[in-house]
Amino acid sequence: MMLVDGTCIIVGGGIAGLCAAIGLGNMGIEAHVYESASELKGIGAGFGLAANAMQALEHLGIKEEISLLGHYLDSYHVLDQGGAILVAPSTQSISQKYQQDNFAIHRADLHRFLLSKIPDSQIHLGKRAVSFEREGDGVHVHFADGSQVSGQTLLVADGVHSLLRQQLVPGSIPRYAGYTCWRATIDNSSIQLKEGSETWGNKGRFGMTPLVGNRIYWYACINSSPQNPVLKRWTTTELLDNFKHYHSPIPTILAETRDSDLISNDIIDIAPLRQLAFDNILLLGDAGHATTPNLGQGACQAIEDVAVLMDELNMATSIPQAFKRFEKRRLERVNYICNTSWKIGKIAQWEHPLLIGMRNFCMKVMPNSLKQQQLNKLLSVDFMQIHRSADR
Repeated sequence: MMLVDGTCIIVGGGIAGLCAAIGLGNMGIEAHVYESASELKGIGAGFGLAANAMQALEHLGIKEEISLLGHYLDSYHVLDQGGAILVAPSTQSISQKYQQDNFAIHRADLHRFLLSKIPDSQIHLGKRAVSFEREGDGVHVHFADGSQVSGQTLLVADGVHSLLRQQLVPGSIPRYAGYTCWRATIDNSSIQLKEGSETWGNKGRFGMTPLVGNRIYWYACINSSPQNPVLKRWTTTELLDNFKHYHSPIPTILAETRDSDLISNDIIDIAPLRQLAFDNILLLGDAGHATTPNLGQGACQAIEDVAVLMDELNMATSIPQAFKRFEKRRLERVNYICNTSWKIGKIAQWEHPLLIGMRNFCMKVMPNSLKQQQLNKLLSVDFMQIHRSADR
């Protein structure tokens, strides 16, 4: 059923927006993507595509090609700063449920692939959306350069700082999580990292994972005040000094990172919303449920969004109905992930030695079944079946 017989506007050329354009294209719907950046190159470094994201990509028909761009992950341990294992989550049971594997991928690699699936004529760069207005059954989007575009349907996918979301939900401004993050991608030739892990210590967290192309993606999170001018001036020298007592190969990774490769930003999210659908306007990805990265689910949930949206568009009799049913299927899940990730981040960033000692002891002695509970709640649930009704 062709629900969209006019222009479908997608604001935001990130993972959610590009996946949505591909999904709509598969349905024969021409969607136009409006992106604020003058060049789409996937700013950032690496991230995880867990089994649930791979399942969603299969629904979009692009899983096999994307899996070739990712590094297969069969484990991702949480360690203390001496290298002892605190948590060794079993991802195999989750992979078996979905019959999918877990991957780490570079954001730029994924962006290039997604762009290759969308005609150039449907990508519009340098278009920063600042407001919208409704007129009858349509919507007009206004851009910072003074231009505007009109369409029947609007998908808001322009991230955590979305001005359109803040127009729809006044007060939904980003909130600071309490820590700043550095990221980089470096060569893996000398280090030969084989497995991904995240280390929790009294000087912050450090995560690392191999990528295809003999590369390493790493990140470091340190407690701070927002927009700290001192940390903004930090280079690899200061990071190496901060993490010099952490287990190998963390100091080596930092020593082999060039300052020019560093990316840094404060970690932010938005407090969980009560609404994602607004008649013919829908919030997707980080624009609707930006989360801290502590569960590795930001991109995964954006891709889940698109798979569920395409499912609803195939079954509904109107756009508002499809969007409202999408909201019903997604809201509880994405808000759970946002809240849980926020709490995990606070615990992982503890600095007090007594709290760290208690935390690490409890994590080491806790039965594996309890350690798996949150992972199972997150990943073992079939997101495509949540509140889905075949009786439409």
